[in-house]
Amino acid sequence: MRAKSVVAPEWWDFTTLDRELLNDAADLTEKDMLQLSRPGFQVVFYDTLEEFYLAEALEYIEAWKQSTPDNPVGVCGPIGPTEQLSLVARLVNSLELNLGKKGACFWGMDEWVLDGQTVPESHPMSFKKADMELCFNRMEPALRMPEENMLFPTGDLSAFSASFDSMRCAVMQGGQGDVKHWAFNDPVKREGAYANEPPSPAEYRKLGTRLVDLHPMTIMQNARTSGGGRISEVPTQATTVGPVETWKTDKVSIWQAGMHDNPFGMRLTTFMIGRQIPDSAVPMSLLADHPNVQFNFYRGGIGSCEVEMH
Repeated sequence: MRAKSVVAPEWWDFTTLDRELLNDAADLTEKDMLQLSRPGFQVVFYDTLEEFYLAEALEYIEAWKQSTPDNPVGVCGPIGPTEQLSLVARLVNSLELNLGKKGACFWGMDEWVLDGQTVPESHPMSFKKADMELCFNRMEPALRMPEENMLFPTGDLSAFSASFDSMRCAVMQGGQGDVKHWAFNDPVKREGAYANEPPSPAEYRKLGTRLVDLHPMTIMQNARTSGGGRISEVPTQATTVGPVETWKTDKVSIWQAGMHDNPFGMRLTTFMIGRQIPDSAVPMSLLADHPNVQFNFYRGGIGSCEVEMH
């Protein structure tokens, strides 16, 4: 039987993995991480944060430039990181890129849920609110895509999922959370059919856009990064884009500046994807089976896993 989580015993997470695998990941150097690149998985380092976030913003521009009214193309983007969003708006304005005329589109990755309902845009932690205020509302109105081309996982989730069949998602961006998720694809609870083993990678990959219960690590992380530490104010549920939609995208691009996950976490998923060791207790590792994944790191943020007392 696999180990119990040392963080949340009633859940699956990376602490239930074999200790030898965890140690191998912790030992990775920067050179080792780069050498884990292989066909279908590329590891890229950036020397400055300016270059890092500009490259992330340019992925939006490069995707939207491919769009035409007859063949709409878009980006599925995260809240976390957010530093690229204002750069996206500035680039659209500077290049006079008319997103409406090009038929460009955008998918939000996820949204909080309170009392069974996705939070409204007026909620202070709303992801749609962040996307609008940090990006789309900063674009010149004449250049902005129409509201119907900005899609968020609210309301009819089946319609949101189906939109990935009618419009091409050129790139799905994301960060990596403490629990090693992309979007809110968290590990599942350790109960019922999953009391002794987490879902197989193939089973987890069948999950589409859905309502999810959030792992305690995710709740604590969002309290730290977005809520001033007020854990009791962070919702415990969310809607999220799933593996089904992720596998319909041309490319998955994960951006890690060292501010969301830690040195060990960044190494662990790089190791598991590079060595093709998918395990749903580490949801990000399932991207080992996606045909086009890129991990982007800020070189100054990868740190080390050596013990250092403070």
